[in-house]
Amino acid sequence: MDESAWLIERFEEHRTRLRAVAYRMLGSASEADDAIQDAWLRLSRADTSSVESLGGWLTTVVARVCLNMLRSRENRREEPLDVHVPDPITGHESGVDPEQEVLLADSVGLALLVVLGTLTPAERLAFVLHDMFAVPFDEIGPMIERSPAAARQLASRARRRVKGGAPVPDADLTRQRRVVDAFLAATRGGDFDALVTLLHPDVVLRADRAVVPTPEPIVIRGAHTVAKGAMAATGRARFTGPALVNGAVGLVMGPRGWLFLVLGFTITDGKITEIDVIADPDRLRQLDLAVLDD
Repeated sequence: MDESAWLIERFEEHRTRLRAVAYRMLGSASEADDAIQDAWLRLSRADTSSVESLGGWLTTVVARVCLNMLRSRENRREEPLDVHVPDPITGHESGVDPEQEVLLADSVGLALLVVLGTLTPAERLAFVLHDMFAVPFDEIGPMIERSPAAARQLASRARRRVKGGAPVPDADLTRQRRVVDAFLAATRGGDFDALVTLLHPDVVLRADRAVVPTPEPIVIRGAHTVAKGAMAATGRARFTGPALVNGAVGLVMGPRGWLFLVLGFTITDGKITEIDVIADPDRLRQLDLAVLDD
């Protein structure tokens, strides 16, 4: 076997793990693939004869590539709607199968990807590498030009964001989760009757001006009217998952891991009485989001 074939074989041995790292760092299958391709190019040009652990070396390279990509996002201050949304929702993003993207997000946890997207690049790297892939802080620190102790603090701060603050009583969360999961399932499945049964007859839905560009926020009343509106969002529901929103069970929509829209619910006696739909970037940044325990 020549050196080139040997190098390809060794790289392929690590591809699955490297893609997992990149996807959790970036929240996008296409960008993760770009990061892996960049890592391969760097490997093919590098002298790795003195590298003791090729897997560790490649993980470091992929992490740094992803970190640069995340910092580039911040520098451009891109809004998710402008860059990422409507293509994945309509299913025409170049080079990416939208169904595969949905399945991949579901396997990792869409809410986790969305919450990770609210972290700083350094926080995200420290948390993903340490908590998800057991990379020591001694190795993480140099990647972000911090001491191991500082990297540990970044991961701890990220962990608090991911897990949320004071827990809501389990019984309350369980009841809320049951209703919200049923709402999402009915919306994804286009089951109008099931939606109506979940809604209080006098349910009120409020949507800010960023949800549908209008001069004033939208207010919709009545179970049948609200259910009809939900039916129009069946396609987008594929990119939506449950999360803790300000301590209660809600829904977050995050195509490719970018927080785009949040639904907050008020649930009384097992019925949804109010729905607050938030898409305004300033309002989204003020929300306290966390991952729900399965």
